[in-house]
Amino acid sequence: MAMQHAPHSSLAIIGGGPAGLMAAEVAIEAGVPVDLYDAMGSVGRKFLLAGKGGLNLTHSEPFGRFVARYGLRRDTVARWLADFDADSLRAWTRGLGVETFVGSSGRVFPTDLKAAPLLRAWIRRLRGRGVRFHMHRRWCGWNGNGELRFASHDGERHVQADAVVFALGGASWPRLGSDGAWIDPFAEAGLPIAPLQPANCGFDIGWSEHFATRFAGQPVKPACIAWVDDAGQAQARQGEFVVTATGIEGSLVYALSAGLRERIAREGGTTIHVDLAPGRDPERLARDLGKPRGGRSITEHLRRTAGIEGVKAGLLRECLEKTDFDDPAALAARIKALPLRLLRPRPVDEAISTAGGVRLEALDEHLMWRDRPGVFFAGEMLDWEAPTGGYLLTACFASGRRAGAGAAAWLQRRHHSAVSTA
Repeated sequence: MAMQHAPHSSLAIIGGGPAGLMAAEVAIEAGVPVDLYDAMGSVGRKFLLAGKGGLNLTHSEPFGRFVARYGLRRDTVARWLADFDADSLRAWTRGLGVETFVGSSGRVFPTDLKAAPLLRAWIRRLRGRGVRFHMHRRWCGWNGNGELRFASHDGERHVQADAVVFALGGASWPRLGSDGAWIDPFAEAGLPIAPLQPANCGFDIGWSEHFATRFAGQPVKPACIAWVDDAGQAQARQGEFVVTATGIEGSLVYALSAGLRERIAREGGTTIHVDLAPGRDPERLARDLGKPRGGRSITEHLRRTAGIEGVKAGLLRECLEKTDFDDPAALAARIKALPLRLLRPRPVDEAISTAGGVRLEALDEHLMWRDRPGVFFAGEMLDWEAPTGGYLLTACFASGRRAGAGAAAWLQRRHHSAVSTA
């Protein structure tokens, strides 16, 4: 099909997730005409999926603890959040007619727990303010004239834009558009990019077929995972995780995934220790396990004396030798610290989010590419990561606002400069 030229765009935003939509909102409010392009048939696909089980928008914990969740990038993300933090996000949703509440864990949700009403109200407001949406437009680089190239069902289209905000996501949801296909065009253009890696991901252990077949999909709760951090300090965190066909995943594992992934990359594997009976005194547990079994099986004995049954009992049988069950003290020690050897993280296309991306050192404080003025970035395609719990979404919103405001200011300065020299 023939190539087609679209009308000139003052600001093109490429990517219709939370970061791109927020960039569009800030820019249009500043008086900059906005055209938003997305490869899918509608915007916010991943946002809607994230809200399928209850949309966790943000978290209510104090700002200092909040920004600490961003690890090595905490200082940079803190600057984004200084302009648009969790409270600002809640006020913003209220402006769209969506109230929020704080759950028992401190997480913040819409009162109806749904993403769709919020997204519909947001798109309606953006359209009302003049944002133009262009669906089924997959960005595939620049042509020789510096125009943006978009593949579409009716041929390739070229767009000349004065400025661009890219918000193309990571690589963890390819079926929803976040497939990392943007890496090659940017790498060819010389943009420094950290390799994309899985974040908030599961890990392979390599269960026996018997255990995997019987227990895959079963939650392990309550449980506490203990590990030694890079500073040599013992750490522990309680929660729950899920046994998979190949290893483990779930909220407790996701919270630790960044450090575990990096340790595996350095050392070829890492071992965590799982307390299957948190809150139970080790000495009392050993005494209870040492009580006479009578005619009871070891399975029934574990259930009665230690409250260990189902998948927890299965984990003990999977990881211990038969002789370990004959020594109450040794068995109690294993229940309180069962070693699990993690071999590798699961692939990036199975992860909840992505680490790596556009290196922040290549961008200025407004998230503009230093070597290519007028090109901005936002959201998960940037090199930062965060655990689940609302931290991912909050920083995506905040980075979108920063990039959108930066692009609008850059365009306005450019316009004023042109007028003053005319």
